[in-house]
Amino acid sequence: MPMTAGAEGARLDSPAPWPRPCGKMGKGPMQAALDGLVVLDLTNFLSGPYCTMLLGDMGAEVIKVERPDGGDDARRMPPFVEGRSQPFAVWNRNKRSATADLKQAEDVGFVRRLAARADILVENFRPGTLDRLGLGWEALHAANPRLIWCSISGFGQTGPWAEHGGLDMMAQGMSGLMAGNGPAEGEPYRLPIAITDVTAGMYAAVAVLGAVQARHRTGLGQRIDQSLFEAGVSLGVYEAAHVFAHGTRPQRLGQLHRGSAPYRVFRTQDGYLTLGASKEKFWRALCGIVGRPELTEDARFRTNADRVANNAALVGILQAALAQRPSAQWLEAFGAAGIPSEPVLSYDEALAHPQGRARGLVVPFEDGERGSLPHLAPPVRLEGTPATIRRRAPDLGEHDAEIRAWLAAQEG
Repeated sequence: MPMTAGAEGARLDSPAPWPRPCGKMGKGPMQAALDGLVVLDLTNFLSGPYCTMLLGDMGAEVIKVERPDGGDDARRMPPFVEGRSQPFAVWNRNKRSATADLKQAEDVGFVRRLAARADILVENFRPGTLDRLGLGWEALHAANPRLIWCSISGFGQTGPWAEHGGLDMMAQGMSGLMAGNGPAEGEPYRLPIAITDVTAGMYAAVAVLGAVQARHRTGLGQRIDQSLFEAGVSLGVYEAAHVFAHGTRPQRLGQLHRGSAPYRVFRTQDGYLTLGASKEKFWRALCGIVGRPELTEDARFRTNADRVANNAALVGILQAALAQRPSAQWLEAFGAAGIPSEPVLSYDEALAHPQGRARGLVVPFEDGERGSLPHLAPPVRLEGTPATIRRRAPDLGEHDAEIRAWLAAQEG
């Protein structure tokens, strides 16, 4: 699609905006929340690409610049469909791809020219790398004072650990998440999801939106310094409260909760369910349903604080009762009493669940070349300016000519 000036969705401060891409889902054109913003994506793998995916879902035009010799490392991550990485496809939709070899002066110049025309730059190189290339914050901010620069790294741009490479597992280990996860006795557990990568990407997107709002008042961009380490630490809100209150290391609790009981996963006759009955009315109802009304008068369990202090004994009693019936019977009884409880689903079950279908967790994207491609729906829900999937993840360098033509028009 040609990239011409005067297209729909122009920003007042953008003389040659990007046109709206083809293949947008939904009925007819609708302006998206971030229409007109141009994002220069210099990121790799997950944390940065997840941030730019969110911005792209909300309508920003994302230019993903990749190495010509293979591009983003996630392109080689299994599983593959027709030779294309499905993980890469999941978090690189709504982007165009151009290539640049940052060891070549001409390509460094190309990136510098793009940054001069962008609203937002997101990068997750090791701290200092772009400075050495002449593409650091100081240089690019001087050329484009409105540029919002977002760095995502393992441990931040400052401090004694800044130079350490940061993968999700290392950030989980350093942030306390791993030490607090797993059985009460035994080795630390890595959460089997890339929790610090994704959380850092989300926080970075929130920070970018805050910087865009601030730029409306000041006319200036600013630097954002987001780390996986801090994203992981921020998730330990209960654990931080324990440290602040007691000055001691929080004990690993396994399935137990630090401030609520009963609140955990229980095994039933045919599976597992989650149960949260710490609130007094729920606790009393639960005791009746499981046939143990006398527990409400047991001194060990009278208040939520008592139950937390005697959690191990409480779990043993409830587990013995819940193992006697199948999950469906318990869930029906708990639901009738208003007690928070749900089945434990696998990921395929969650995507196929009636609630998942009703909320549109999986959406088809009709690609003119490759047919219908399933996607996870955008995780942000805006009713007036809905987030949408407008284009599939790009092939490496797919939009090289298109982006260079657009840049030339901007500069012309």
